[in-house]
Amino acid sequence: MTTATPLPDLGLLRAPTRYLFFTGKGGVGKTSLSTACALALADAGRRVLLVSTDAASNLDEMLDIPLRNTPVPVPGAAGLSVLNIDPQEAAEAYRGRVIAQMGSEADAAERATVREQLSGACTTEIAAFDEFTALLAGGGEGYDHVVFDTAPTGHTLRLLSLPKAWTGFLAGNDRGASCLGPHSGLKTQELRFRQALQTLGDAAQTTVVLVTRAETGAIAEAARTSVELAELGLEHQRLAINGVFHASRREDPVALAVETQGAQALAAMPAVLRALPSDQVPLRPFDTVGLPALRALLRPGADGPALSSVEALTPGGAAWHPLADLVDDLAAPGRGLIMVMGKGGVGKTTIAAALAVALVQRGHTVHLSTTDPAAHLASTLDGQLDGLRVDRIDPQAETQRYTDKIMAARGKDLDAAGRALLLEDLKSPCTEEVAVFHAFSRIVSEARSAFVVLDTAPTGHSLLLMDATGAYHRQMVREFEGVAGAGHVVTPMMRLQDSTYTHIVLVALPESTPVSQAAALQDDLRRARIEPAAWVLNRSLLASGTTDPLLAGRLAGERRQMARIADGLSSRLTCVVPWQAVAPVGVEALSALTKRP
Repeated sequence: MTTATPLPDLGLLRAPTRYLFFTGKGGVGKTSLSTACALALADAGRRVLLVSTDAASNLDEMLDIPLRNTPVPVPGAAGLSVLNIDPQEAAEAYRGRVIAQMGSEADAAERATVREQLSGACTTEIAAFDEFTALLAGGGEGYDHVVFDTAPTGHTLRLLSLPKAWTGFLAGNDRGASCLGPHSGLKTQELRFRQALQTLGDAAQTTVVLVTRAETGAIAEAARTSVELAELGLEHQRLAINGVFHASRREDPVALAVETQGAQALAAMPAVLRALPSDQVPLRPFDTVGLPALRALLRPGADGPALSSVEALTPGGAAWHPLADLVDDLAAPGRGLIMVMGKGGVGKTTIAAALAVALVQRGHTVHLSTTDPAAHLASTLDGQLDGLRVDRIDPQAETQRYTDKIMAARGKDLDAAGRALLLEDLKSPCTEEVAVFHAFSRIVSEARSAFVVLDTAPTGHSLLLMDATGAYHRQMVREFEGVAGAGHVVTPMMRLQDSTYTHIVLVALPESTPVSQAAALQDDLRRARIEPAAWVLNRSLLASGTTDPLLAGRLAGERRQMARIADGLSSRLTCVVPWQAVAPVGVEALSALTKRP
């Protein structure tokens, strides 16, 4: 008989609600904390289901088990099961359910038409949402707790707002079909959507854990998220500050700088977060991969995995380049699309802004934009630069633009009733996905004659956008097959596959999970016949000279990841960006990142 282990001394585990949502900026440690809490609850004798809603989840690596769309028991953790809402599997299951509702009277052509209608990124997102709402509306029977490890903030806010969006859409729409297929298929799930919305807002059932680090950007995003979640009715919130560091050697300037950065960020915390109950989790000297590390994470003083000895810690080797070498390569053609991609929190926005500033300083005109719902470009630049145009793909503005365009084109010959019905259909949340794709396509086409730098959303959301790009490409190829002049059709996917037009820059931190997710993203890109132009390893502490024991433990792991990238993950240019004692904000600081050492 297994002996229950007392829960760690953490406020959020003293009286946990049945549903626990962990959300926050990419890279703050949501997966580590949510998994460690789920494991602690299971070790204490509870039955726990850990659910990932992130399309780019790394739970499989963290727990060393293959994940599925159904609960999988975790070996070595009695009472804990894990489920990954895989968007593609969820979409295929959703298509099967919708087509099954068509009945025996539907012929093969009609079924094929509906399947084609259900092939886009919107259906993929809503199918994952459908799985998510099922768990909130009674699908978690048999478990004492359901712990959600969510995608980075922007995508999670979109997911959590969908129950409200769809209940409103269904309440005002009783006809026809949408991008989700026959409308009757939606109506049958309206009760589930309402139950999900009620559960999310019930403080007795649901707690939202805002995860942050002691970093200005992460804290600012947590504050914005807190306000937006409260507006959605999710007011039962807690704050978890992860990776809090205290220098053990006061004579170590690097350790003191790391500690000072964190202390200053915490001292400036907005009032909306100060009002929340909070926990602090100290920085640990090991990667949180495997059950021993996850169990040690929440128990200060507990032994984690054994640390490797730290050898000569220098980047070394001709394989590693400064960021200036990447700027040389990108500037050579005189124009092009530069897409900066990677896991949330690895510094994509900083790298994208630094590349854009460097290109402008070399005399080029640059359009810097972002597809990230939680855009930070303006705060990172913190100023203006002649020759640099900065904006973002605003989902609300693009949806309105797309709606106006469709109403003008398709509604001009309709009567008042017909226009009202068309407008009602365009209120579907799916319209936003289509509108964002059209905006993305417009920006991609600009790179024919200028530089466009795109700071992309965290990996999972970017893959959905790429999926939409691929679906559009396949549709265009089918429509123009055999048509005279079809050879001149150029789709956004063709431009992404053209290595003389598009340059993908993969950004990772020197840690196991970000490197693994960048490698997985590279595999997905290669399947779409897109080869990354470069890898950038950001915030490297190697060669900093630190002697702090805790940081030394982190450096050993960093060295392993650098060797991993150099030994085959990167087939082209590989760059390293040193850790900065002061966060690189503003044109001058960003420019310094691309100067030669």
